[in-house]
Amino acid sequence: MKQHYRSHEQGAAIGTIIAIVALVILVVVFGGFSVWAYTQYIDQKDNVDTKVSDAVAKAKLDASSKMEEDFAKREKEPKRQFVGPSDYGRLTFDYPKTWSAAQATDVSKGGGVTYQAYLNPILVPPVTATQKFALRITIEQKTYDKSLEQYADLIKKGSLKSSPYSEAGLSGTTITGNFTKDMVSTAVLIKMRDRTLTLRTDGDVFKEDFAAILKTVKFNE
Repeated sequence: MKQHYRSHEQGAAIGTIIAIVALVILVVVFGGFSVWAYTQYIDQKDNVDTKVSDAVAKAKLDASSKMEEDFAKREKEPKRQFVGPSDYGRLTFDYPKTWSAAQATDVSKGGGVTYQAYLNPILVPPVTATQKFALRITIEQKTYDKSLEQYADLIKKGSLKSSPYSEAGLSGTTITGNFTKDMVSTAVLIKMRDRTLTLRTDGDVFKEDFAAILKTVKFNE
C-alpha cells in the first residue's frame, strides 16, 4: 500500500514538474514574443516618425522654394523697356527690372557695323567666348537669308536644329543646340527689312524670361 502511495506521489510530482517546465517555457516564449513584438513596434514607429519627419521637411522645403520663386518673379516686375538705336530699327521689348543691359557697339561711328547688346541679371559680365548671357541682341547689316547661312553647316551636322518662328506678328527661324562646343543656346532670327535681328539666350535658366521678352518685341519696319 505504501509503495502504491509513493508511486502516486512520484507521479504527481513529475506531473507538477512537467507543468512547471511547460509554464516556464510558455513564459519564456511569451516573453520573447513580447520583446520581439515591442521591437517591431519601435522599429515601425521609428520608420513612421522618420517618414513623417521627411514628409514635413519636404513640404517645408517645397513651400520655401515656391515662396522664393514667387518672390523672384515679383522682383522682376514692373518690367523695364529696352530701346535700341533709331538707325537700327529702334528695337524695343520689355525685360525684367532686375536685369542690366549693356551696349557693346558704338553705332555713332556708322559704317554699317553689327549692333550688339547684352542683358543679364544684376550685372553684365565681360564678353568672352565662354560667357553665358540671359539675352544677346544682334542686328546684322545683312539680309535674313545671309544670316541664316552661317548656321547651315552646324544644322547639317545636327549640332543645331531649326524650326519656323512666329510671335506677335513677327516671323523668322528658331535655332537651338550647340552654337559652340560648350554653349547650348536658343536663338530667334527675325527679318528687319535689309537687316537681321537675332535674339538669343544661353542655357535653359532664362527660357521663360526669353519667351516673355519675345512676345513684346517691336521695331520700325
